[in-house]
Amino acid sequence: MVIAMTGRNYDTDVFVIGGGPAGLAAAMAARQRGLRVIVADGGKPPADKACGEGLMPDSLEAAHSLGISLTQLPAMPFRGIRFHGEQSRVESLFPSGHGLGIRRTVLHTALTSQAESAGIELLWSTPVTGIEDGTVHFGGQSIRSRWILGADGANSLVRKWIGCNAPIRNTRRYAYRRHYGVAPWTDHMEIYWGRGCQIYITPVNPAEVCVALISRTPNLRLDEALERFPVLQTRLRGAQPTSTERGAVTSTMQLRRITRGNTALIGDASGSVDAVTGEGICLAFQQARALGASLAQESLQPYVRAHRKLAIRPSFMADFMLLMDRSNWIRDRALHAMSTHPEIFGNLLAMHVGPMHIGRFAGTAGSLVWNMLAV
Repeated sequence: MVIAMTGRNYDTDVFVIGGGPAGLAAAMAARQRGLRVIVADGGKPPADKACGEGLMPDSLEAAHSLGISLTQLPAMPFRGIRFHGEQSRVESLFPSGHGLGIRRTVLHTALTSQAESAGIELLWSTPVTGIEDGTVHFGGQSIRSRWILGADGANSLVRKWIGCNAPIRNTRRYAYRRHYGVAPWTDHMEIYWGRGCQIYITPVNPAEVCVALISRTPNLRLDEALERFPVLQTRLRGAQPTSTERGAVTSTMQLRRITRGNTALIGDASGSVDAVTGEGICLAFQQARALGASLAQESLQPYVRAHRKLAIRPSFMADFMLLMDRSNWIRDRALHAMSTHPEIFGNLLAMHVGPMHIGRFAGTAGSLVWNMLAV
């Protein structure tokens, strides 16, 4: 492989370790700034992952800012969110725009193609074996890079190599996902709340839905969990699975540091929020945008500050939703209060996807608590 020098004895400006959505988004953000970028990944596209496959409106806005186009892909728009409880139901439209249900493999294929078109060098089936003093080692080769970005997921080796593995907090839950060949019955993403688990329904094309289970029980699988939701089980009766059941661990993890020297972490490698928020991809895209701006300033400190700020909203929502998961009393009261006063749920959704500032949410939170206690 012939490598052109970029100056100051560097072989490239940016070397991204990990070619998933976070790594490719970071690569495109750096490329927007005119930097030369190489991405290496031990796998090859399209990469799959057990997730709910719903992109919220703020995810689509962040993707657009990175030059990522998702408009012509096989996908399904959805207009809002609907919560189903055991005795209550509440829904709200997004304040503006729409979400997009899209198969993870479709998304990864699109990101890969657009990264390649942007002039990013993609090294698939190329596991990185270590980094040292600004040098990346892989396949018997070494490349000196001005910046190294670790986008290698929740079990990041880069995080371990740079000594940033100590978390401030780390909670774990378990997710399983399968697709079913059935026409979507709703233009909303639906979340069914049960005792000890949630099931997400996301329309991903006109003839298919994604069904994702999240729980604290590692051996609770979809078939068993669906028995707890008779209405949903009836909707899926007779529908044939169009994919195998795939599992993953989801966590809320906050790290003490996300940079060291010329190396920065992004995506799940830099910490994560529980999949119950549906904001993992959005966070990765927003982090990529902030990281690109930081690289243009020749400093990682602006990225550290932006990363901390970006985590506030999804972390707040994750804590609230996980509280509903842990307590049957809180979940039942909250769902009843929101169904009785749907404007509360509308304000929650507005804060979740961005338009409402978290500081202005105090009144809505107070109203929710008051109505929960008044039930």
